[in-house]
Amino acid sequence: MYARKLSRSTDHRMAMLKNLVTFLFENGKIKTTLPKAKEVSVLAEKYISKAKVNSLHNRRQVLAFLKKWKVAKKLFDEIAPKFAERHGGYTRIIKLGPRRGDAAEIALIELVA
Repeated sequence: MYARKLSRSTDHRMAMLKNLVTFLFENGKIKTTLPKAKEVSVLAEKYISKAKVNSLHNRRQVLAFLKKWKVAKKLFDEIAPKFAERHGGYTRIIKLGPRRGDAAEIALIELVA
C-alpha cells in the first residue's frame, strides 16, 4: 500500500497522524495541509468503519490507535451510529487556498453530518 511519507520518519508520521485523527474525532473538523488531510481522511474512515461494529476486538483496535479513551467512547457512542446507513465517505476535504508564509495548500477536513 502506498502512503504519503510527509517528509517525516515513520514514528513521527504515525504519531502525527494519530494525533490528527484523534483531534478530528474530538472536534469534528481540523485545518491542516492538503496532503496531511488526505492521509487523515483514509485513517478516519478506516476507524469509523471499525467502530460501526461494536465488538471488544474493534474497541481494543481503536483504543490502540487513538490513545484517548474518551474520544474512542465518543467514536463508538456518537459518531459511528450517525454513519450506520452510510457505506464510506464519512469525511469531507475542503481546500482553503495557500498558506501565507510558505504557500502550502491548506485544507479543512470535517466529518460529514
